[in-house]
Amino acid sequence: MQEPNWLGLQGKVFAITGAAHGIGLGIAHGLAAAGAHVALLDFDHPAAQEAAATLARSGAKAVAVHCDTTDSQSLAAAAEQVRHALGTCSGLVNNAGILRSASLADVGLDEWNRVLGVNLTGYLLTARAFRPQLQASGHSSIVHIASIAGSFPQTHSGAYSASKAGIRLMSRQIAVEWRNDHIRSNTICPGMIRTPLSAAFYAQPGLEASRAAMTASGRVGEPEDIANTALFLLSARSAYINATDIAVNGGMDAMLMDMVPRPGFNHTAKQEA
Repeated sequence: MQEPNWLGLQGKVFAITGAAHGIGLGIAHGLAAAGAHVALLDFDHPAAQEAAATLARSGAKAVAVHCDTTDSQSLAAAAEQVRHALGTCSGLVNNAGILRSASLADVGLDEWNRVLGVNLTGYLLTARAFRPQLQASGHSSIVHIASIAGSFPQTHSGAYSASKAGIRLMSRQIAVEWRNDHIRSNTICPGMIRTPLSAAFYAQPGLEASRAAMTASGRVGEPEDIANTALFLLSARSAYINATDIAVNGGMDAMLMDMVPRPGFNHTAKQEA
């Protein structure tokens, strides 16, 4: 069994955007359990405050910060609030994101720009806002949450796939341009993860089993699965991992050929009577 502090995150300060719900909240819980000090940045301030209070009751040092990641001034104020409340930030998780349903033929320009503004431009603005603290901390790490949709088009989702693909390349560019600042930048690309946004899907009979069958791991992912990867990338244990995309999708992308009908070759698992 690994020591609980084997990642060496205890006492270090980390900021997470979109931390009040879903994957961001899972990462916040993971960092707090590892002994880190956690800043939960979210536009939904009441939910972020509730989450921070929950972490505090468990003995963690956590602060909720209201933030609009599309607004540079809001981000500058948030970064300063984090520094004042917790200390110099050692790592950043860019996680805030939105999805708007629309085909490319019909999506309104305002909606297109809104998704890109939150999912892509917001990541850049957040990284810029926290860059001085990351520089000052010595060796630091940024983790960007993208999606499997950044590699495979997710139709009728407007700018979502384009935004997630942009995150992947922007992360690499940050790693290269900020290398002399000793700031690493990596991307996690989740597959199907159970979050409050997708809860309604799994309430439909048979849907979870169908989705689970599309992964080599045979299950739908949980926020903890992404959190475990994020914690590793934020730690010095991953010091030589940089400008990299890590897929955390249960082997979903490896199932492509098994989904193609091949008479005589496809295997269907049979339940034993």
